[in-house]
Amino acid sequence: MTKNNTFEPTAGIGTKSVWAGEKEFLVHGATQVPVVHSVSFGYDDMDEWYEVAVGKRAGHIYGRNTNPTVQAFEEKVRILEGAEAATSFSTGMAAISNVLYTFLKPGDRIVSIKDSYGGTNKIFTEFLPKLKVEVVLCNTGDHEAIEQEVSKGCQLLYLETPTNPTVKITDIERMARAGHAVNALVVVDNTFATPINQNPLQLGADIVLHSATKFLGGHADALGGVICGSAELIEQVYHYREINGATLDPMAAYLLLRGMKTLKLRVRQQNESAMKIAQFLQTQELVDAVFYPGLETHLHHDAAKRQMRGFGGILSFALKDGMDSVRHFLPRLKYANRAANLGAVETIVGPARTTSHVECTPEERAAVGIPEGLVRYSVGIEDVEDLVEDLQQAFDYLNSIFGQKAGNESQ
Repeated sequence: MTKNNTFEPTAGIGTKSVWAGEKEFLVHGATQVPVVHSVSFGYDDMDEWYEVAVGKRAGHIYGRNTNPTVQAFEEKVRILEGAEAATSFSTGMAAISNVLYTFLKPGDRIVSIKDSYGGTNKIFTEFLPKLKVEVVLCNTGDHEAIEQEVSKGCQLLYLETPTNPTVKITDIERMARAGHAVNALVVVDNTFATPINQNPLQLGADIVLHSATKFLGGHADALGGVICGSAELIEQVYHYREINGATLDPMAAYLLLRGMKTLKLRVRQQNESAMKIAQFLQTQELVDAVFYPGLETHLHHDAAKRQMRGFGGILSFALKDGMDSVRHFLPRLKYANRAANLGAVETIVGPARTTSHVECTPEERAAVGIPEGLVRYSVGIEDVEDLVEDLQQAFDYLNSIFGQKAGNESQ
């Protein structure tokens, strides 16, 4: 677990993405953080070993607990989020579940939103109720309803903004005030926004978390999760994680560190491209709706403007004729991986039923406002002109299919 501030706080976020958290881990004149694969760390001095083991002295004793490469990754994210401390996990879902299981116990009450990521939603609807934790899920963006439920008392308020995959926005500052009024812990999933676009801790959240697999790593080659917050809170989650064992692998930590050096450049490009693509999609007759917080038509565009520096690289859109259109449309795209991931340098597309909410039934997806024809579009760093042209040719093909259908129906 990392909590020492060793980086110049006045540096820009792009500079921090490159340099933060690394210097103290460099050895033998190397300019890159080494991958330390050792499972254990030895000591000749028994007293020193003991002090490291019980946390009285900095150091490492066993890879399930801490590791130098992993610690460098945690430190970089901690600095980017402006937190006192950070700790990491083997996956994003490990980060989410470890936070929830650390702070919730039988008889507690948690308030959250309906259309959080499918895996998170499953914890709310399937696993926490088994532990006798009361879960209340409110309509995302209905701030009055959330405030009303929170005011009844809860131990934890969990937010995801923007949401996956409908990119809805929740006012973090407003919700944090509501949570703290009843002494609730306020947790925010910041995966879609990244620290480049949004810093929930500065808006009043107690813990911010990321699936590092996504934008932080950015290259779809490493799994990981990370949380940031006060030293007191992160210590509690770290203790749960070190015992339960969802440890980040050193090689994955190295890949995430390497990916984060270009985080600002990637996100800046993805922000710009996503806006242009969202505007293009609004002109397409076969698109029922476009969901992107940068659009003035977005239900909570004003809240997004207040708390985000950029609107992110994820958008979604609903095709007319549902999954039938999706089946024809997605295979036509040349510059997009059809895969269950997001936040990479390559554009990635997929419907919710095979990506974010594959764990849910069609009825469960419909209940949280996710139509079967919804396409999540994770914008890569390709030239946006090529992406728009690619989408256009896919729409041209889809239009030809619809034209054939119309002709057949008229006969």
